[in-house]
This record gives sequence, C-alpha cells and structure tokens, in this order.
Amino acid sequence: MNFEIPKALTAYIAEIDCFVKNKILPLQHTDDNNRFFDHRREHSRTDWIHNGNPKPEWEDLLNQARILADEAGFFRFALPKQYGGQEHPDTNLWMSAIRFHFASHPVYGGGLGLANDLQNEHSIVGNFPDVLMLHHFGSPEQRSTFIPARLRGEFRSTFGLTEPDHGSDATFMTTTACRQRDGFEISGAKKWQTGAHHCTHFLVFARTSGQPGSSKGITAFLVPRDTPGVRVASYEWTLNMPTDHATVEFERVWVPASSVLGSIDQGLAIAQTFVHENRIRQAASSCGAAKFCLDRSIERARSRKIWGEGKMLADNQAIQFPVVELMTQVEMLRLLILKTSCDMDRIVAASKAGDISQPPWVAIERQLSDKVAMCNFWANRLCCQAADRAIQIHGGDGYSRHFPFEHIYRHFRRYRITEGAEEIQMRKIAAYLFGFIEPKGDLKTRPALKAHI
Repeated sequence: MNFEIPKALTAYIAEIDCFVKNKILPLQHTDDNNRFFDHRREHSRTDWIHNGNPKPEWEDLLNQARILADEAGFFRFALPKQYGGQEHPDTNLWMSAIRFHFASHPVYGGGLGLANDLQNEHSIVGNFPDVLMLHHFGSPEQRSTFIPARLRGEFRSTFGLTEPDHGSDATFMTTTACRQRDGFEISGAKKWQTGAHHCTHFLVFARTSGQPGSSKGITAFLVPRDTPGVRVASYEWTLNMPTDHATVEFERVWVPASSVLGSIDQGLAIAQTFVHENRIRQAASSCGAAKFCLDRSIERARSRKIWGEGKMLADNQAIQFPVVELMTQVEMLRLLILKTSCDMDRIVAASKAGDISQPPWVAIERQLSDKVAMCNFWANRLCCQAADRAIQIHGGDGYSRHFPFEHIYRHFRRYRITEGAEEIQMRKIAAYLFGFIEPKGDLKTRPALKAHI
C-alpha cells in the first residue's frame, strides 16, 4: 500500500498556491475587501435590513475570484471535459486532498478567505452537484440550455428536498405534483432552500404517485422562480449569517412536462449522483479545518508566556493532552478520507470500463456508503471539537471575532445536520456493523443496502 500523495497532485496544489498568492490574495487585500474576512466579516457580509441576505458587494467579490479561477483553468477541474473540466481519473482523491489543503493551510484561513470561503460553498476549485445532476439526468435540451448558462453564472438552482415538517424522512414529503394540462401542478412547501435569494430556478422534489414512505413515486422538477404561485415565505436566520436559506411555498404551480428532470416517479435517484462526492469533500474540509484550529492552538501555546515565570502555556499537560487526542484523530481521519476517495475513484473507473453494470453513484452507495458516512459524521464533529479547543486555548482572544475560531465553529456546526444528519449516517454505519444487511465482503462483493436503510 502506498500512503503518499501522488507527485502530480502535490505539484497541482503548488500551482494553485502560486495562483492564490499572485491573483486571489491581492484581490482580497484590495481597497477594504478584508472587511469580509476580519472581525467585521459577519456585519460586512450581511444585509440586515433585507432579510439578512448576503450583500451584493460581498457576492460580487466572490464572483470576481471565480472568474479569475476559471480563466486560470482551476475552477472547472472536477467537471467532465465537455464542460471544460479535466475529468481526472482520480477526481475524488484530488478533490479531497485539495479541500483538505484549502481548509488546513494558514494562507486559506481554515476556510475563511477569498480563495475558499466555506460559509457559502465558495471555492476557486468548484463543486458542481447541479451540473452533475443535469449531465446525468437532464434531457438534451436541458443539458444544452442550463449547463452552459450555469457555467456563465446565468442559471442558479436551489435543491428542494427538505420540507418544514420533513427533513431526513424525505420519502414522507407532503409536496405533491398532479398531472394537469400536459404538465404538472405542484403544491406544498420546501425549507432551507439555499441560494433562494438569487436563484433562477427551484429544483423541487414532489410526490407524483405511490404511498408515503415509498422511495418510488417522487419526481424532480425544475421550476422557474417567476412561475405564478411560487412564493418565498421567509429567510431563516442562522447561527452564522448572512442567510440565503429560504422557506418557499408552491400554491398550484403549473409547469410543463419539459420541466421534469430525469424520469417520472424516479426522482430520488437524482440525489445519489452527488451525495457521496459532496460528503467526502465536506469531510475533507472539516478535517482540514480541525487541523487548522489545532495548528494555531499549538502556535499560541508555544508563544504565550504565563505566571510571570517565563513558562510557556504549552508546558502544561492540560494544554497538551486534549490537542494530542484531537490531532491523532485528524491524522487517522485524513487517511480514511483519502483511502475512501481512492476507492470511489476505482468504482468510477470500473463503471467506465464496463466492469460493473450499475451507474457509479449506485455502486458507491452500495459498496462504500458506510465508509463515506464514517468520514463525514466524524469529521464534522471533530471540527467543532477542535474549534472549541482552539477558543479555550486562546482564551478571551479565542472568544473574540478577531480570531477565526468562533466563525469556524458556527459554520461547521451546520454540517452535523445538513449533509445528512450525523444520526442518520450513524444509522447507516450500524446497518453494516450489526448485520441489518448481509455481511459485507470486499470492495467488489459488498451487498446493496436493503430498501429500509
């Protein structure tokens, strides 16, 4: 087994660092743009008068960074070649390593910087779940229309699965779509619709047939924002502001049949095209941010003089031991994330070669979903623990907004809920460990999850 990062990947990360140093950091330091990243960040980013949404000048700065990254050839790295991406055979490994680097390296501020600001999923190496959904499930017309528009910034969609009364139990959704006049009439509501303040479309999942609790009978629709009957009811203010998370109501919203994304009654399969990629990349970011917090804590403890005796704060085992425990977990988790990413790439390669008959996202769900869940739920919890420890070691300074740890805690706390609540992911892992599914074999023979998992 080879545990080294490939030399080509190390060289690529060095290219990114050079680009950031020469192009992104100068932009971040231009005029007063640092107000979005220093102690003023939350106030500078948030339009407190207008729903608590992101300020236009903040999002304009992010867009400038994305344009620079696109011109330099980094932004579309993970996309298929036909959309300007590299379609690298080890995309998952490379993206996980890049995400870890972005969140752990001091230049990137633990995910708080113009090159990679995780509060709004911004990065100069983009993540494109919506493009993947359109690529795999869209009609020829949808692909040719929406994907180029998305890459130009002219098409933006939310992801409408969660409802006011239904989160992890998505198959019990109450939003419905009934056939009407060569199309469908949608009624219901969706909550936590991220990006609703500037979206052009809502991707809405609605029940079109079947019984509550069934994974079949749910269909995905691309609903234009200005469709009659669509109403943004509220924006939910959160632990870390600004907010672009809306509750959206649909009252007898009619859409043509051409608005269906994928197959009728098979809409939940669309979510599987990106969920594991998103979760492993999020795990890498959380693990990297945890390391950032601990590295800064070690620096603080080594430089902080105490008790008037010239002793370092780091001389105390009460400081050392918690950091030791957390840093041990960071290193073990980092290796599991990279190993799981490699396994995901092998499944993708086998699918392209015709060695397996299933789409790669289905095979990954069946063979690796427990490992992805292990990485994700533990990384998000670990990041919160590391940020909390950093606050404690930095004392009053750590509690202040002049250091990034309170921001990191407030942001990463959300991922213990959003990328699949940690309890749901632990339930999936338990299904393997306690035999609620057949005993698992090696990577090629591990069985599918039963329908109730």
